[in-house]
Amino acid sequence: MATTRSFQDMLNEYLPNDLFKDELIQRDWYLQNIQKDSNWKGGDIVVPFQGAAASSLKFGGLTSESDIAEYNFVRGKIQGYKEIWGTLVFNETDIMQHDGRVNEQSFLRILPDQIEEFMNYMKMATSINLLTGPHFAKVTDATSAGTGILAVDKIDRFEIGMKLELSDASGTAEHYETLYVIAIDVNAGTITLSATRGGAAADMDGSGALFNAVGVSTSFKFYHDGVCVAGVPANHFNSLRSALLSAGNGGAATLHGQTKTAYPALQAINVSGSAISSSNILDKLFDAWTTLKTKAKAANPDVCVMSYKHLGTIMKLIEAGGGVHQAILKNPKASKYNWTEIEIMGVRGGFKIVGIQEMDDDIIAFLDMSAMTFRTNGYFMKKKSPEGLEYTRIRGASGFKLITDICLFGEQEVRKPATCGIIHSISY
Repeated sequence: MATTRSFQDMLNEYLPNDLFKDELIQRDWYLQNIQKDSNWKGGDIVVPFQGAAASSLKFGGLTSESDIAEYNFVRGKIQGYKEIWGTLVFNETDIMQHDGRVNEQSFLRILPDQIEEFMNYMKMATSINLLTGPHFAKVTDATSAGTGILAVDKIDRFEIGMKLELSDASGTAEHYETLYVIAIDVNAGTITLSATRGGAAADMDGSGALFNAVGVSTSFKFYHDGVCVAGVPANHFNSLRSALLSAGNGGAATLHGQTKTAYPALQAINVSGSAISSSNILDKLFDAWTTLKTKAKAANPDVCVMSYKHLGTIMKLIEAGGGVHQAILKNPKASKYNWTEIEIMGVRGGFKIVGIQEMDDDIIAFLDMSAMTFRTNGYFMKKKSPEGLEYTRIRGASGFKLITDICLFGEQEVRKPATCGIIHSISY
C-alpha cells in the first residue's frame, strides 16, 4: 500500500495571490470591465443618490414658498460582505522526490492545467452570481428523475463530483435537497445526481425519501453549495438581474435598502422580450434601445451583454443582411478568454454587443459600466494561518493532504441603475 498522490506541494512558493487574481480577471469579461474597489475593510457602505430634482416652474409668476419642490437626497446602504470560498487539495507524496526535495519541473508541468480548471470554476460561480443571480442552472426535463437523471439548460456549468443544492425556493423541506453530480452527458444535456458523494443515483420523482410526494419538476433550480438557507436563496452577491429588473419582472423590490418604485434613480428601463424570435431579435434589440433612450432621463449604456445563443443569432442575421439593414458589423473581436465582442452602429451612435457564456438566455442587459462597482476586501486571497502558512496540513492513513482555501469577501454596488436597461422574458 502506498500513500496517495495526485499533485505537488509548495503552494506558498508556486501559487502566489497575483496568479489567482490575474487569471480570474483575464478569463472573465464582467470582472475585467466592472469598476473595482479592493479597500473595503468591513462595515456598512453608504450609497447616496438623488431621489428627486428641483422641479418648481411657474409661468407668469413665482412659486409659493410653501409649494417649492426641493432636491431630495437619499441614503442607501450595503450592509456587510458576501462570501465565496474555493478549495484545492493536494497530496504531499507527490513532492517526495529526490530525497524529499520538490521535483520542480514535474510540478510546473502539472500546475497550469489544475489552475486553469479551478479558475474556470471560480469564475463561473462568481460571474453568474454577479450577472444573473443565485441559481446557475434550471431543470428543463424531469421525466427520468426516478433514476437520478435531469435535463438542464446549462450543461457546461456542471462538474463530476460537484456538490449542489436543488430547490424550487418554496422554503418547504420536501422541496430542497443537497446532492452530488455523479455523471454528465454533454450531448444529451443531462446530469445524474446522488444523495451522497460517490453514491448511487438518487430517486427524485417523489416516490422515495428525496422530494417525498413532491418530485422534481421544471420549477426547480440549481444553486452552489451554501447559497440556500432552508431551501431559499440567501447567501449570494447582489446581481444585475435583481438590481435592474423590477419586482414584477423577477427582480428585487428594493436596492441597497431603498424601495425602487419610490425613486426613478433606482429604476432601470425594463423591456419585455416575449415577442423576440430568431428572425427579429436584431430589430427588437434596436426597439429596446429606442425605448431606453426615450424613457430614461440619463441612460447612456454603450454595452449590450447577452448569451452566446443570442449573439450567434444576431451574427447570422447580419451576415445574411437581415434585420435592421442600417446595422453595420464593426471591428469584431474574439477573445481567447471566452467572450466575443462586436459593434453595432445605429441611431445616435451605436453600442457594443458582448456575448459571454455566463449570461442566461432569458435576459439581455444594456449596461453603463460606470453604474456598477464591485467592492471587496483585497479581492481573491489565499487563507493564511497565524504562522503564515497558505495551506492546512492534514494527516491520514493514506498520507498527508495539503488543503488551501481561496476566499472572496465583497458585494456589488449598483448605484446608477437608471442609466442601464434590461430586456426580460426572452424564450425563443
